[in-house]
Amino acid sequence: MIIDELKKLYFSNTGSQPQEVTELPSSGSNRRYFRLAGDKTLIGVSGTSKEENEAFVYMANHFRQKGLNVPEVYSFSDDKLYYLQEDLGDTLLFNAIEKGRKSCVFDDKERQLLHQTITRLPAMQINGAEGFDFSKCYPQPAFNERSILWDLNYFKYCFLKATGMEFQEDKLEDDFQKMSDVLLRDSSNTFLYRDFQSRNVMIKDDKPWFIDFQGGRKGPVYYDVASFLWQAKAQFPEELRNELLDAYIEALSQYKPVDKIYFIEQLRHFVLFRTLQVLGAYGFRGYFEKKPHFIQSVPFAIANLRQLLREDYPEYPYLCTVLRELTNLKQFSDDIRKRMLEVKIVSFAYKKGIPNDPTGNGGGFVFDCRAINNPGKYERYNHFTGLDEPVINFLENDGEITQYLEHVYTIVDASVKRYLDRGFTNLMVCFGCTGGQHRSVYSAQHLAEHLHNKFKVKIHLTHREQNIEQIYDAVL
Repeated sequence: MIIDELKKLYFSNTGSQPQEVTELPSSGSNRRYFRLAGDKTLIGVSGTSKEENEAFVYMANHFRQKGLNVPEVYSFSDDKLYYLQEDLGDTLLFNAIEKGRKSCVFDDKERQLLHQTITRLPAMQINGAEGFDFSKCYPQPAFNERSILWDLNYFKYCFLKATGMEFQEDKLEDDFQKMSDVLLRDSSNTFLYRDFQSRNVMIKDDKPWFIDFQGGRKGPVYYDVASFLWQAKAQFPEELRNELLDAYIEALSQYKPVDKIYFIEQLRHFVLFRTLQVLGAYGFRGYFEKKPHFIQSVPFAIANLRQLLREDYPEYPYLCTVLRELTNLKQFSDDIRKRMLEVKIVSFAYKKGIPNDPTGNGGGFVFDCRAINNPGKYERYNHFTGLDEPVINFLENDGEITQYLEHVYTIVDASVKRYLDRGFTNLMVCFGCTGGQHRSVYSAQHLAEHLHNKFKVKIHLTHREQNIEQIYDAVL
């Protein structure tokens, strides 16, 4: 039935029958997509909501007139259930940056595509809003209190309750209302794409083209930036995310003045809101509709949420309490622990050999402490280690070890940051000296404390020759 209707549209548009009809992978919605190939290759769409279909067709035509990169709509059925649109190919931005997403190292081409995409967003938000009839939007013409509370309750009912967590609904609703007030404190006559993320951007002729904007409405620009830069499975490193945010703000400033400090502060609230909205969608599509893609995405969104909560949101005290409890639920904390970095730090004596790496990764850094002034030359330090105050005072008063460790911190910090970005789970750092008693012990102990305080990662510290082990648990 669907294919027959799309064939009729194809014939009315081209005057010929398609030679081949292929169904394309479905998205998260109930729309179905088909490639109709013949004299002309077009994409046929079957949508169950007439109002949503009408919204998309109106928006696509409007944005095309504005010169924006969106697919052209060629035909629309009388019953509003089917339409034909331009074929933009098969390359999603999400797939074009796959190597970067999986390694967290984005090459120049991937970065260029991301820059092109984020810097074109203001044109859609501002130029696209000029002359736009927001009454054509579906299901809401504007981002308002009702739509905010819908999304927050979507999270509450489809995700939070599905975990079995207990919470005080009245207190949660109070914070939902506070969040709504914060999100609505800015108003602007701009277009809110609403689902602006790399799965909804096609790459054609090395340029980004925008699709699936039918849920758009009038609303603030922050939402789309949050959607794109904090997309759960995009896994942008913080450095790249900040780079793209700066590029967006610069592009936006071509249209209107931007207070960068205020923009970033307001954006934080939209990032939290968008994360909750996404979890609600994952809960519904994954837990209730049993779609595996959405279930697989949950850990990434939980990781995003955990990262956000490292900075407090004093406006929503009870909500933050609930969210911290949520991220620490066993089903989520166990999963994240499997993918967390553990740094193994060992002090040793060179005469007894460099320690083996028990993970099978071949070892990591080995730092030689023997050039540092040795307390072991003095008999009064023979019964002490680098953990004892007399040795600590000797080394620190001499000063060599302090400068030495500053260089070590710089090198190791850079690796820990990249390991975290890339999802690696093991790093080994060893410090050797003559007897494995003073200088190496001091250095290993201080690096362990430094890394745990700075990165909150799990540390497994071993002073091999002293037969001492210590674990610093990760702070989730």
